Amino acid sequence: MLALKKARKLIRENPTSIEAKTFSDLIVALEMQREFLLSELYKLSYADFELALEVVKDWRRDRYHASKVKLYDWAWQLADHEAQAT
Repeated sequence: MLALKKARKLIRENPTSIEAKTFSDLIVALEMQREFLLSELYKLSYADFELALEVVKDWRRDRYHASKVKLYDWAWQLADHEAQAT
């Protein structure tokens, strides 16, 4: 989550920079499940490149967590439904 906060700060502080555009494009691609050219990451400084990789890791972790929460919700609803049926 820290990487996402850092990326948000980077975008907010200088929204017209190449770095902000790259991070914005990356985040939109992740959210919308669109293609993103990895070669765009190579245009970043090494520190920003590392941050972009952390953003991807955090995004995947959060996506997995969201799927897990949905699964738990379905399991809870089924257990509740079975308890009401008996």
